[in-house]
Amino acid sequence: PLIYCWRGGKRSGAMTHILRQIGWDAEVLEGGYKNYRRNVISELSILPQQFKFQVITGATGSAKTSVLTALGKQGAQVLDLENLAKHKGSVLGNLLNQPQPSQKHFESLLLQALRKLDPTDVVYVEAESKKIGQLQVPDSLLEIMRQSPCIKIAASLEARVDFLQRDYDYMIENQAFLKQQLEFLKEIVGKETLNQWYELIDNNAWGALVKELLIRHYDKLYSRSQNQNYQGFISAQEFSTDDLSDTGIDALAKQIIQN
Repeated sequence: PLIYCWRGGKRSGAMTHILRQIGWDAEVLEGGYKNYRRNVISELSILPQQFKFQVITGATGSAKTSVLTALGKQGAQVLDLENLAKHKGSVLGNLLNQPQPSQKHFESLLLQALRKLDPTDVVYVEAESKKIGQLQVPDSLLEIMRQSPCIKIAASLEARVDFLQRDYDYMIENQAFLKQQLEFLKEIVGKETLNQWYELIDNNAWGALVKELLIRHYDKLYSRSQNQNYQGFISAQEFSTDDLSDTGIDALAKQIIQN
């Protein structure tokens, strides 16, 4: 069990004494959890400004998160916000049987991750909107990300379709869950389009479904949002690829580091 104090006062001190008597290595949190939260909020408002971010952009299915992981394995500094948030960052981003952390927990995890980074070296981060699922990216971090230089992954449509079928295999295996998530797009794409997508799911036409989702929804959304939100998007260095296999992603990460 984890026990933490609210204000770090006399009752916390008494509990710490008792816990030590039964063999636990207990400490009093100075000022309690309230003081800890104030510290988290304060640090998150300042710490992001110390870093030099390179923002990885690219249309949905460009394997941005996987490229980020590959960059980390090759020795680069990365900040993986979607991993911290337990969400892939889109309407279909919910992970099956993996709930998102609370906003406060997410901020604590984010602060821990930032503290481990070296401000003298580049930090790669994926372009995100203000919210990742139900969680909000702190304004201080989002602001500096949107002002930072961008890298653009220009993957072919065929490569993206193939990658998404592998990356969202848990959706393919849970068709009811997939339909439930697609229902959130009903007001945007209309009932007729949604029913067409349901028919593709029922027929296991996964390639056709993914291509439909990209062309009719995600690509339009991506182009609009990146141009509006990221200052470095238009002038971003572009890395083209038609191979988003594991080998192709590793090669892409190596190319990004070398440039």
